[in-house]
Amino acid sequence: MTTILWLKAFHVIFMVAWFAGIFYLPRLFVNHAESSNTDVIEQLKGMERRLLFFVTPFAILTLVLGLAIIHFYGKEWFIAAKWLHIKLTLVILLYIYHGYCFKLLKDFKNDKNKRSGKFYRFFNEVPVIILFAVIILAYIKPV
Repeated sequence: MTTILWLKAFHVIFMVAWFAGIFYLPRLFVNHAESSNTDVIEQLKGMERRLLFFVTPFAILTLVLGLAIIHFYGKEWFIAAKWLHIKLTLVILLYIYHGYCFKLLKDFKNDKNKRSGKFYRFFNEVPVIILFAVIILAYIKPV
């Protein structure tokens, strides 16, 4: 029982660290999209790159520990945990979102961003909504 608790604790720790970056990165994109100052834009490019590369290992560790938890509980539990299937679908969407951030980073790096600050404000809400749903599914287990 102790092992699963340690796995869960570190899973949540790495998830929180990952989300901190995923919440902040689009805010940098907002500032970048709305800036016309070359010095500010260059600084934001560096900040965006460093942040995304900093939080990506947390995303990987979150995934690895989540899979370890599933493995620890076993196949029968996994099949029966319908809430988990919904959660995993949302988590897959979050990893797609994370991957899309790399594309956006490249667009900004190459000065090819075509989106407004308003777009990035809405884009910033996607992980918030997913987080709410995932937490409710993980702790309430409604299905």
